[in-house]
Amino acid sequence: MCRMYWQIQGEKGAMNEKMEALQKNSTWELVVLSVEKKAIVCRWVYIVKLKVDGSSDRYKARLVAKGYAQKYGIDYEETFAPVAKLTTICILISIAANRD
Repeated sequence: MCRMYWQIQGEKGAMNEKMEALQKNSTWELVVLSVEKKAIVCRWVYIVKLKVDGSSDRYKARLVAKGYAQKYGIDYEETFAPVAKLTTICILISIAANRD
């Protein structure tokens, strides 16, 4: 499938935007890789966000590590995935409103 110039530019822009956000949030720290360790491969995943009429709105990018190659205690020690359900947020807002 042939990709158009605007698709490539959209992907590059989304990738740069994501890299700036990752650096701003101090998501990782750069360290020297020791001889006995192997670097974990990662890849970029691009998503096209569409408008209501079906035309493309913008591009989003995610940097994804191939997690199946990681071993607990060697490559990582903790995981963190902040996820909140809408009902939990509504309950917290309700409690805060009742305490006021």
